[in-house]
Amino acid sequence: MFVAKEDNMSYYSDEINEVISQLNTDIETGLSDDEFIEKQKEFGLNKLREKPKKTNWQRFIDQFKDPMILILIAAAVISFIVACFEGELKEFFEPLLIMAIVIMNAFMGMFQESKAEKALDALKSLSAPHARVIRNGVEQVIDAVNLVPGDIIKLEAGDFVPADARLIKSSSLKSEESALTGESVPSEKNANAVVKDNAGIGDRTNMVFSGCSISYGSATAVVTHTGMDTEMGRIANLLDSETDTQTPLQQKLSKLGQYLGTIAIIACVIVFIVGVYNGLPVMEIFITAVSLAVSAIPEGLPAIVTIILSIGVQRLVKQNAIIRRLPAVETLGSASIICSDKTGTLTQNRMTLVKAYADGQNDTEDISDNNSEEIKKILKYATLCSDGYVVVENGEEKHIGDPTETSIILATLKNGFTKEALFEQYPRLLELPFDSDRKLMTTINNIDGKNIVIVKGAFDVIEKIAIKGDLDKAREYNDSMSAQALRIIAVAYKEIDTIPENPSPENIENNLTFLGLVGMIDPPRPEAAEAVKLCRTAGIKPVMITGDHVITAKAIAKDLGIYVDDDISITGPELDNMTDTELDNNIEKISVYARVSPENKIRIVKSWQRKDKVVAMTGDGVNDAPALKAADIGCAMGITGTDVAKSAADMTLTDDNFATIIHAVREGRGIYANIKKVVGYLLGTNIGEVLTVFTAMMLWHVTPLLSMHLLWINLVTDGLPAIALGMEPVEPNIMEQKPKPKNEDIFANGFGIITLLQGFMFAILTLIAFKIGEAATNSLQGGQTMAFIVLALSQVVQSFNMRSSSSLFKIGFFTNKNLNIAASISIVLVLLVLFTPLHIPFGLVKLSTSLYLIGFGLSIVPFVIIEFTKFVGLIKHHH
Repeated sequence: MFVAKEDNMSYYSDEINEVISQLNTDIETGLSDDEFIEKQKEFGLNKLREKPKKTNWQRFIDQFKDPMILILIAAAVISFIVACFEGELKEFFEPLLIMAIVIMNAFMGMFQESKAEKALDALKSLSAPHARVIRNGVEQVIDAVNLVPGDIIKLEAGDFVPADARLIKSSSLKSEESALTGESVPSEKNANAVVKDNAGIGDRTNMVFSGCSISYGSATAVVTHTGMDTEMGRIANLLDSETDTQTPLQQKLSKLGQYLGTIAIIACVIVFIVGVYNGLPVMEIFITAVSLAVSAIPEGLPAIVTIILSIGVQRLVKQNAIIRRLPAVETLGSASIICSDKTGTLTQNRMTLVKAYADGQNDTEDISDNNSEEIKKILKYATLCSDGYVVVENGEEKHIGDPTETSIILATLKNGFTKEALFEQYPRLLELPFDSDRKLMTTINNIDGKNIVIVKGAFDVIEKIAIKGDLDKAREYNDSMSAQALRIIAVAYKEIDTIPENPSPENIENNLTFLGLVGMIDPPRPEAAEAVKLCRTAGIKPVMITGDHVITAKAIAKDLGIYVDDDISITGPELDNMTDTELDNNIEKISVYARVSPENKIRIVKSWQRKDKVVAMTGDGVNDAPALKAADIGCAMGITGTDVAKSAADMTLTDDNFATIIHAVREGRGIYANIKKVVGYLLGTNIGEVLTVFTAMMLWHVTPLLSMHLLWINLVTDGLPAIALGMEPVEPNIMEQKPKPKNEDIFANGFGIITLLQGFMFAILTLIAFKIGEAATNSLQGGQTMAFIVLALSQVVQSFNMRSSSSLFKIGFFTNKNLNIAASISIVLVLLVLFTPLHIPFGLVKLSTSLYLIGFGLSIVPFVIIEFTKFVGLIKHHH
């Protein structure tokens, strides 16, 4: 049984064999399933403690913290006390009913907040970190939360370290530990380092720590501590899980709510003063004024927006896009530039080696199962300098690792050499892993007793460090193969007497002998050309960014429709020579960037942003993280992407597909459109309520609606139809519109005026109904009954009007099933009050059939008016 140490003092100072023994594990096979279960019982999940979540009861209580609600409750309590003294049964109804409606509204608020939080939790679990672990002798990928002390894990550049671990083997390993030590430079790590007892965290060079990331190299390690026992856990001790940040739109809406609230309160104060001045009962008019304020302030807006955003996020998951941060959903709809990697995103990332050229030959050679000895030598050397694997299971090839490498390994396999046999015959002594700055990978292998340095990478880098071989001729073949849209990898080598004590690219990658070129094809994704076409229709400019040769990139960009007449293609070095002003002047013409560095990507993003464009940028490597952060929407690759890239990005594409970005933009536009519909709906109806009561008090010194009516209407309209409206399917023509400008206000292009006018429409219809009812029944209650019918039902009708800027006859009246259900519930709630004994406590009266018909008729008027305005083009797509 493994006993946890009080601290990890000896895990870094003990011999590795002792550590393995203390942790009761095995370097080769790792833990068995039974051992894992035992240890998880003992140590729990590998995660930091979070602050406790709010219970539903706490959320329910929070609903009563709104000052206006508290005033309303206080008024209801006073009204109840007054009723006790007066002793009339009828007087008890109003305060009790107000309390009942307030409690129902609190339940609605609690439900909305709970739903929003659940959606955000689901979002977090989608982007949970993973770990590569060896269990039962098999390498597998698991959720990092399931790691336990004793697990054997594998790490490589771009991975997050999932738990504190002691290194078993490492190759050129560097770890970014600024979160723990404050050091901005990555720490060099070495599995063989001897570390003294009591060494500080920064000096424990044979350990890696949870929450840090691997910036270079690769390693195998054994987990020593998990969860709150890690160094990060000790510092955090109690981690406040992300603070509840609102999206920019929610912040704007909160401010708007406060602004509207102020106007509503001023209106209510005037209503109260006018009422008292005209001899209305003080208590009655006070409660009505406060109820109006409660109904008019759209306090539910931020929660409803969260729900709509989270519904959109769930839809996006089905489209293979995982959103990490909610604001990204809003930003997506505004994307005007999409900078995409070529390999695997626009292409299939299914590399096939098709041609090779050996130094000194007069032509290229097609790859077959029996190539010339010169080509076989290139293939063998390139395989020795590769980390990928090709496994044949039941006659089916499985490619593990980088597709460029696996295509080389497969071609070598076809020629009769397995990677395993080559590695056994010519063992690897040292490795300098690939990185996108050098564009090279280097290994030193023992070949026939000699130390041979093998370097593979971009030809234009290798030609600068090679001193032997016909490089002019090689450049010609490199260009001609690139023009055929082939990806070219150059291979070179040299012999050295001894391996340098501190191996680095500077002292190894030089004075090489050029060996040859291999060319591979990566066919474009069949759906990419269609996605590019849709991109252009939607007013979005697609840009290709690649590490490939410029000729290859341009050939594929032309095929896909990214590169069109008068466009420019440039290389990274050419970009380096341009000033920011020159780049800004030309950026709109450049559609292909080849041989780019991660720094180039940041410059491209910044240049477009200076033109007020919203930029989406894809990336997968460690070095892409700054560009992904700088972009308005960072898109990380789910298959080939590193943990570091994913954590820097706003969105992860689970299928690494360019078309997915376009689907996500479409969904983003749909979500923004739905939020706009809900905002217009809620504000229009709220403005209508305030104007109705305010105007009646000013003109006739009576209130057309009692506090209970206002609160009931608020319950009927604010809740269910608003959420259902947010679930409206994306409109089919949404990708025919241009992207909305970066900082465009939600009320731009006349939307605010339309919302205000709709508020006036509700007020006029309600006041007409009030006067008709009052005259026909010769009583205030008759007028109030008519006003209640029209204001409540016209708002339900309005929820259908808000579904689209196209006519309901065109999109279909009942095609939003959620809204059908919500509207039905709302109508039942209104009819319940009208036609059951509930009408008595509500202060409503039975009307004649003709008055009911007039009331229902007036409720449908908004449909007629809005359909007419859509027909004549007053309401149209505003973009």
